[in-house]
Amino acid sequence: MSTNLVFVDADEMVLQALYLKTGGQPVKAVQEGLGMLGEEFGEDLAVGGVGATGSGRQLIGVVVGADVVKNEITAHAVAALQRYPGVRTIIEIGGQDSKIILIRDGVVVDFAMNTVCAAGTGSFLDRQAARLGVPIEDFGGLALRSQHPVRIAGRCAVFAESDMIHKQQMGHSVEDITRGLCQALVRNFLNNVAKGKEILPPVVFQGGVAANVGMKQAFEEALEVEVNVPTYFGVMGAIGAALLAKEELARNPRRSLFRGFGVSRTDFRTTSFECDGCSNHCEIIEIYLDAALAARWGGRCDRWERLERGRAAGTPAERTP
Repeated sequence: MSTNLVFVDADEMVLQALYLKTGGQPVKAVQEGLGMLGEEFGEDLAVGGVGATGSGRQLIGVVVGADVVKNEITAHAVAALQRYPGVRTIIEIGGQDSKIILIRDGVVVDFAMNTVCAAGTGSFLDRQAARLGVPIEDFGGLALRSQHPVRIAGRCAVFAESDMIHKQQMGHSVEDITRGLCQALVRNFLNNVAKGKEILPPVVFQGGVAANVGMKQAFEEALEVEVNVPTYFGVMGAIGAALLAKEELARNPRRSLFRGFGVSRTDFRTTSFECDGCSNHCEIIEIYLDAALAARWGGRCDRWERLERGRAAGTPAERTP
């Protein structure tokens, strides 16, 4: 899983893009990224607005002081439309999940996500590259050199891995196995994530896996259309979040909620508890900023989100809203 930060200027040009490994610690990764940006641009630099997206958007939105917090579908679509105004299909494959977004006349009309099967995600490709003894950055290049790709079962990560091992034992070349694996993972995506959806060009491929030229070629072969890969393919969601923040503050002018680059040195702590207010038993997440309660979320109602902002951290017994 990755944590992505981008710095975009007033003309929507990317000045810096960071692609960091989360390592199971999203707050620490964001703090590290903000520290790097602060060193590069100076901590006194005026920031016009901040956006947050992705699976940890609520948590990170509180940490950085985001002006907008949007889902990944919206963020990826906004970024793709800025670079390719006529885009009609977005394929996004990251480290842990994959998604397809259909756009018609500049509007998202449909999407689908796969967060269950690991086949086709960046983590799965990393693992198979390691098994083959191939650096992941060389994986796609090897696939392009294949003349006789082998057919590998791609409907399930477990089956794909076992089938790949079988092909190795039979003596197939690494080049043919890597290309066969790329083709299998593309079939997995088209049969599971994109099943029943009309894929129309222009097609844009984004997410970390778009760096794999073997996957790009496999998509082009399967779809029989050109597949476009943006310059900043790995951080398109972050770019979209930045553009959405700019749009929000242009529509409702005010000072940004950004906490500043000093966030990189701030002490954040998260806890959770189960609410016993009803039969749902929601798991409530709390985040503390320097010992002060900053936010709560996770419930199906707003009982715990109606918090006393800035209240000092207390014991579970003091949680009654």
